[in-house]
Amino acid sequence: MKCVLIFGPQAVGKMTVGQELEKLTGLKLFHNHMTIDLVSHFFSYSTKEGKRLVNLFREEIFNEVAKSDLEGLIFTFVWAFNLESDKEYVDRIAKKFEDNGGEVFYVELEANLEERLVRNKTPHRLAHKPSKRNLEWSENDLKSSVEKYRLNSLPGEIQKKNYVKIDNTNLSPAEVAIMIKDTFKM
Repeated sequence: MKCVLIFGPQAVGKMTVGQELEKLTGLKLFHNHMTIDLVSHFFSYSTKEGKRLVNLFREEIFNEVAKSDLEGLIFTFVWAFNLESDKEYVDRIAKKFEDNGGEVFYVELEANLEERLVRNKTPHRLAHKPSKRNLEWSENDLKSSVEKYRLNSLPGEIQKKNYVKIDNTNLSPAEVAIMIKDTFKM
C-alpha cells in the first residue's frame, strides 16, 4: 500500500499532477475538492459544519483504503505550515497507512504566485472544482491565503524519509508525475 500526499498552495497543480501520477502508477486519486465540493452543496467549507463533514468523509475513506487491497492512494491538499493542527493532520493520515503496513510518500509542489494566478483560471481546474468557478472569490482567496498562511515548507523543515519538493512553475504535470514516479521508484 502506497499513500502519496501531494501538497502545496492553491492552484500549484496538485490535482493535475495527481491525475498524471494516477495514469502512471494505477494508484487512486483522491483530490481534496472531491469532499469539499460534495459538502458545499449543504455547507460552506468555511463553516464548522462544512469542515466537520469534509474531515469525516476523508477520515472514513483513509481508514477503508489503508486496510484495503488497493495498490494505494494519492491525496492532494493544502498544508498551512504555520498551523500545528495541519502538521498533526498530516501525521494522522500517515499513521493510518503506516499502521496497516503502508508506505507514505510526501510530495511538495511550489510555483510562483503569477503562475498560480494563471492556473487558477484554467478550464481543466474549473471543470473539476466547482467551488473555484467564482473567479473573483477564488483569486481573492488565493491572494489572501499568501498573507495568512505559509503554504510551502522552509528548507529542512520536513524530515521525512520519502520526501521531495518540486518547483513546477515551468514544468508540465506529466513531467512532474514522471519525476515523482522515478524519485520513489513507483
